[in-house]
Amino acid sequence: MQTDLVVPVKRLPDAKSRLRGTVRPEEHTNLVLAVLLDTVTAAAQADGVRRVLVVSSDPTVAGVLAAEGFECVPEGRSPGLNEALRHGAAVLRQSDRTGQIGALQADLPALRPTDLAAAIKTADGRRAFCADRQTTGTTLLLSAAGEPLNPRFGIGSARKHAASGAMALTDSWDSLRCDVDTVEDLLVARDLGLGQRTSELLCAMACGPIEC
Repeated sequence: MQTDLVVPVKRLPDAKSRLRGTVRPEEHTNLVLAVLLDTVTAAAQADGVRRVLVVSSDPTVAGVLAAEGFECVPEGRSPGLNEALRHGAAVLRQSDRTGQIGALQADLPALRPTDLAAAIKTADGRRAFCADRQTTGTTLLLSAAGEPLNPRFGIGSARKHAASGAMALTDSWDSLRCDVDTVEDLLVARDLGLGQRTSELLCAMACGPIEC
């Protein structure tokens, strides 16, 4: 079974506000884009992943992704993260009504394709989720084959996804659990091994709390 992934991205002025100050203010957008590109590049390389669809109404995000060969569609009429995921899932269902759809966070700059592939294989077509390293959030949500995604992201999403009947994926998979919201998170991701774009950007900056 192949899995199609939806990756939601906010408009750049609103993205990763808690990471502001990690790099120079004028480089914040570049950091967000580097993290996104490392995430979707790793996801696209994972065994079992057929398609990666980004949902974002930011024209810069769409342009950068198109230049790198990734799909991007604007958000639907209803605002919010879960609505963006439902919209992306609906787009994917137009081409495959029986497969598995997943929601992947856009801020996984240390993601290893092998970790994502292992999580998808463990789910084996069942509704499942992977919690973040704090165990309260969700970095990956998988629908059951042919079933709705039914995302419940937000505060306490891991608990909400478990309550919805999703199976918890509990193996280590450190790179899949390491979403980046703060400088501390980025330091953990650095120690795991950042993707090429994020690593190059931080090394080029050579300033702030993060060193290559």
